[in-house]
Amino acid sequence: MEEVVRARGHENVSARHASTFEVTTDDWLTPAGDCILAVEADRTPADFDPAFVDACRNEDARIVATFEADGHTERVEGHGHPDLTFEGDRSVVGRTSEHTDDRTVMLGAEFAAEGFDREFVDALADGAELTLTLGVDAGD
Repeated sequence: MEEVVRARGHENVSARHASTFEVTTDDWLTPAGDCILAVEADRTPADFDPAFVDACRNEDARIVATFEADGHTERVEGHGHPDLTFEGDRSVVGRTSEHTDDRTVMLGAEFAAEGFDREFVDALADGAELTLTLGVDAGD
């Protein structure tokens, strides 16, 4: 099962956050938003198919986020959890930690924003279009 989110980069993308990455529906980004990779997302967790959400609520679920922009591809793997609500209507967040909130789509991510390739980050800072594909293997 997959969910696809489209967004675009922004001049203030720095990708320096150590524990999260985020794609937001906001159309602006301040330099303080160092976890944000892209703005103007066309979908949020609240839009995702209930079957996808249910699959992600399994602690054994393997969740993979694939980011594509300007010829670059980044892949981050994490896991699901029963406390994931997918009710967020503003942004998609992946976390290296086990913290959950309504925006969280993945826990235990292999890396956060600071782990993304700098050429990929530079492309986003230049305003590249981003496609985020979230895939889940329920692990049952």
